[in-house]
Amino acid sequence: MVSEFVTSSGALLVLLIIVALVAGIAFFLLWRTRKRQFATPLERATFSTLHTVSLAAPSLREGLSRGSASFALPYLRTLLETSALTMTDDKAQTLAWDGDGDHHTMDVVEMAKEVISTGRQKTESHSKMKCGRPDCNIRGIVVVPLETEGKIVGTLGALTDATTGPVLIRATGEVARYISSQLDLAQLDDSRARLNRAEVRALRAQISPHFVYNALTTISSLIRTDPDRARELLIEFADFTRYSFRTAGEYTTLQDELANIERYLRIERARFGDRLHVRLQIAPEVLSVVLPFLALQPLVENAVRHGLAGKPNGGSISLTAENAGAECVIVVEDDGIGMDPDRLREDMSDAHLSGAHVGMGNVDDRMRSAFGEDYGLVVDTAVGAGTKITLRVPKFRAGIRV
Repeated sequence: MVSEFVTSSGALLVLLIIVALVAGIAFFLLWRTRKRQFATPLERATFSTLHTVSLAAPSLREGLSRGSASFALPYLRTLLETSALTMTDDKAQTLAWDGDGDHHTMDVVEMAKEVISTGRQKTESHSKMKCGRPDCNIRGIVVVPLETEGKIVGTLGALTDATTGPVLIRATGEVARYISSQLDLAQLDDSRARLNRAEVRALRAQISPHFVYNALTTISSLIRTDPDRARELLIEFADFTRYSFRTAGEYTTLQDELANIERYLRIERARFGDRLHVRLQIAPEVLSVVLPFLALQPLVENAVRHGLAGKPNGGSISLTAENAGAECVIVVEDDGIGMDPDRLREDMSDAHLSGAHVGMGNVDDRMRSAFGEDYGLVVDTAVGAGTKITLRVPKFRAGIRV
């Protein structure tokens, strides 16, 4: 009995020690978590400001418009804590108004006209406004310019229920500079999109006239001997050109790009016959990956045109797309005549201008523009050794969508 009691007491003591240790660890973790939280008013204010700014940014990145101004103004007014906030365009036309005092719209418009013409901020006190309302709580207005690339594109106006002092003037100016920086980024995004569209148009212009001529020649030669086959190829050719010259979007899915490549290869196989061997190996999970429009077809066409067409006995082309974690790795490889590496570097630098190698340089530029400098084409080749082109595509990149 005594031994049983001692054993039970020992077990109870061990249990109490374990409970105490768990409680101590829990208390320590809770204390450390609270220490990590924003403890001071300054920390809380900084976090709140950054959060508010981040909420206004997406609309401003779309450019200055009625929609973007209406969305952003409530968040920006929270930063300034003013009675009202308004934006105008470069003609002093009101884009949006958030808050009270909209009966002072004309006062803001007149001030905005002067700010746009002089490029300098302007303040006005209530005594100089045309108000006439005894219950009006607006005591001052600050209007500052919004600029992109050194050009005034609009104004930001803050209406306050207190005297317009240096703090409000400076704060309004800082918010205007933030808006201007986002509008600069919006213009940069728009310029990049226009450049991409121009490069796609250039690439379309480079679709080999030889391919068009040879495809139509092949189809016409089958009209008498195999009209059904000729009809099938004519439909393939029509679908190929329809996709290649589509106007919707600068990006596409790997699945759609592969479908167009298969059309192209079916037409080329009708011309080359047994001289052209093709192997496709695609992982199903990467079919939805988004990549620049016409990023793969030029590489395959390059393999046929410059790789195999010069070999009397033809050759083979393989296209693989593999799942590689956060990326999709695509390889286009042929066993053709290959290229001189030094000549390749020259061609890559101006291929989208000269038409050499059906736009390899164009594809390289657009891949880097879309995903970053680390995502250009990697080309392994030598004279007589074939060509292997590898490109990596991120499975997700902000702003990249079909």
